[in-house]
Amino acid sequence: MRIAVNTRFLLKEYLEGYGRFIYEIFFRITKNYPEHEFIFIFDRPYEERFIFSENIKPVVIGPPARHPLLWKLWYDVKIPAVLKKYKADVFVSCDGFCSLNTKTPQCLVLHDLAFLHYPSFIRKSHYLYYKRYTPKFLKTAASVATVSEFSKNDILSHYKNIASSKIDVVYNGVSNGFHPASEEAKKRIKEKFTDGKEFFLYTGSIHPRKNPESLLKAFSVFKKRQQSGMKLLLNGRLAWKSDPFMEKLKTYKYRSDVVMTGYLENPELCDVIGSAYAMVYPSLFEGFGIPVIEAMQCEVPVITSSNSSMQEIAGEAALYCDPSDFNDIAEKMMLIYKDEGLRKKQIILGKERAGRFTWEKSADALWQCILKAVG
Repeated sequence: MRIAVNTRFLLKEYLEGYGRFIYEIFFRITKNYPEHEFIFIFDRPYEERFIFSENIKPVVIGPPARHPLLWKLWYDVKIPAVLKKYKADVFVSCDGFCSLNTKTPQCLVLHDLAFLHYPSFIRKSHYLYYKRYTPKFLKTAASVATVSEFSKNDILSHYKNIASSKIDVVYNGVSNGFHPASEEAKKRIKEKFTDGKEFFLYTGSIHPRKNPESLLKAFSVFKKRQQSGMKLLLNGRLAWKSDPFMEKLKTYKYRSDVVMTGYLENPELCDVIGSAYAMVYPSLFEGFGIPVIEAMQCEVPVITSSNSSMQEIAGEAALYCDPSDFNDIAEKMMLIYKDEGLRKKQIILGKERAGRFTWEKSADALWQCILKAVG
């Protein structure tokens, strides 16, 4: 079988979100099924590390698809030509888009409907494209996967003509590289980033949907009440609409206690997470929330939002806050800081919870979804 895969999010600059999903799952699928051929379709020059199996054939078709007009060109003109040329049996697209101009069966992965819930957090042209074409993508695809029961129910509630049986849940996983940090690693990380001090950690892109401004306000409350040397580490790239946050950070009272690391690759990211006092992830909306289980795997307690998919993913292993209430976020930060018994309990629960989400399970689940598309 020839399986064509949209790999335009395997980016050499960073792997997050869609890119991480594609990398981890197809790293396993291509090795698990060596008898099949995989056509990896890139929209720009790729790194050799992304061609991780002998049964992968890379194909580059430009121009880079990063705008609605270019999306339309790439998916409805360029992709059908590649599928026809290589006689693909199925096309797998993990970024929520698929082609509306091919007879090749398609397996679509739609991670969430954040664009419907928070349209102001994306460019208007992108929102209009998503709004117009997402129902068409869902109808066209032979099979659909999403990353949580929450997202599946959200899709079904907004697009009532889609049968529940068409959508499979393929949870994200946590890589084996995430593990508790050694004492040496903790010392090195703290000396490098926080002058040896303990720190709360947020990891993910700096974007309004991730709620960094409320986190800053919560940290202010924490610092005022606790008089602690605790630092706040923000790990991640600056995404669209991050400028207002960066401007506020310049005049932030506790600016000297906030550290911006930028995007970090493994294994340093693993050591940073493993060295944190706690992960604080107060996102306004998530289809899954990978950083939560990465922290749990590293034996770091988690504070996260009581909304969207987070309770489904974290279960009893996290402390939950109202992401719209910075005082509530601060209360949970103070609670985990003052109650060492609670902190140890959450670490134990988190380790067990993270073990339920592996990329091996994710790869198996997506493979079944691909077979469903092929029929």
